[in-house]
Amino acid sequence: MQWNDPAVVETLKQIERDMGQAMVDVDIEKLNRIFADDWTSIGSSGTVVTKEKILRDFQSGVDRLDAFELGSMDVQVKGTVAVVHGSVIEKRTRSGKDVGGEYVWMDLLEKRDGTWVVIRSAGAKVR
Repeated sequence: MQWNDPAVVETLKQIERDMGQAMVDVDIEKLNRIFADDWTSIGSSGTVVTKEKILRDFQSGVDRLDAFELGSMDVQVKGTVAVVHGSVIEKRTRSGKDVGGEYVWMDLLEKRDGTWVVIRSAGAKVR
């Protein structure tokens, strides 16, 4: 089993870029495909967020990502499981409050039925 196949690494980085752009575009269908049905995240406040909640919050405008700039990403792949972590600078509001800034994040992905999906996420605000 090969670790870190360059094509897979690039595919996973593209998923991360696509996720951010889908949030900016409020593309709920694309986000629905990127996040596994059992996806959860631990947000920077320590609260657990489900797929249902994040999709609802973006669709309703409670959560809004206006712009983002991803930093470098580190990808580790072993078979059908991968971890991607990196940094991002976001222009973002939640419930009308500015929550933008610089964050570090980590996503756990799994290849299910031939498609990579994000199954767990965590992030923390660094400034």
